[in-house]
Amino acid sequence: MKRKLIILLTFACFSLTGCQNTSGEMLAYEEMKASAGFVFDNQFTEADFFAENLTIITEEENHGEDAALTSKASLLINSTDNEVIYADHVYDRIYPASLTKLMTALLALQNGELTDTVTISYNASHIAERGAKLCGFKEGDTISLEALLHALLLYSGNDAGIAVAEHIGKSEEDFAKMMNEEATKIGAVHSNFVNAHGLHDDNHYTTAYDLYLIFHQLIQYDTFLSIINTPSYKAVYKDKEGNEKHKTFQTTNQFLNGKAETIPGIEIIGGKTGTTYKAGNCLILLCRDSNQKEYISLLLKSSNADQLYSQMSHMLAYITKTE
Repeated sequence: MKRKLIILLTFACFSLTGCQNTSGEMLAYEEMKASAGFVFDNQFTEADFFAENLTIITEEENHGEDAALTSKASLLINSTDNEVIYADHVYDRIYPASLTKLMTALLALQNGELTDTVTISYNASHIAERGAKLCGFKEGDTISLEALLHALLLYSGNDAGIAVAEHIGKSEEDFAKMMNEEATKIGAVHSNFVNAHGLHDDNHYTTAYDLYLIFHQLIQYDTFLSIINTPSYKAVYKDKEGNEKHKTFQTTNQFLNGKAETIPGIEIIGGKTGTTYKAGNCLILLCRDSNQKEYISLLLKSSNADQLYSQMSHMLAYITKTE
């Protein structure tokens, strides 16, 4: 169930009657548009931007200087107070790997029902790319959309991504169009998606800030929060003969599976990982501090998994310094 967003009357006043927002917010907003080339169209207005409680990152804030954070892009936002704690290269074009599946999940939650029955196609069950992570579904298997989303977000199965795309969009191509339309609608205008899973394509790209915008939309859904907070999930489905099958999917998030140490005083709610040769190691997280404030953190293109989690821990330590 989608948590209700608070729409402030002052923003409506601004858009309808010309009432002024605070000078600081408007200045930051204009700086962000100018420095990042942020584009709004008729689908996403200035009033929408403020009403959605989104954090603006100015050019001044986008040059983090922490030598320990060597990933291509780094971002830490206090999403409760809409404050930028750390940002570096958040508007650079970058490959998202399996963080792509965030947009796939968003469209599934918007357009599907958890009780939907999804039939695995030949296309979904025959991904030939070497090294592609697969759930191992067979053509003709039937599975609920809820179970498929767990396979998609926890285990990061690429076959699950295609299955979701074909169920929601009827084809991978049409689903990719839906992805790009939704990205534009929420302001993630520097992204271009060509598939639902994130296996490499030179024309498939995004930015750290766009991923923040997508993730911000997703965390309004209780279903999404429940899934990313789950260390493992047992999926029950049927093969084409109607025989019951079981698969257990473990999270790839090392903060939840115990492989990476958590930061004292910080609760890791969950997130999404992504890895390809060209994208490097990527991770986006939602966490909460001892004051119940929530934070979104993101690292893109770390050199390896060890560096990814050690850098994320280092960046999350900024939270305890601001309490």
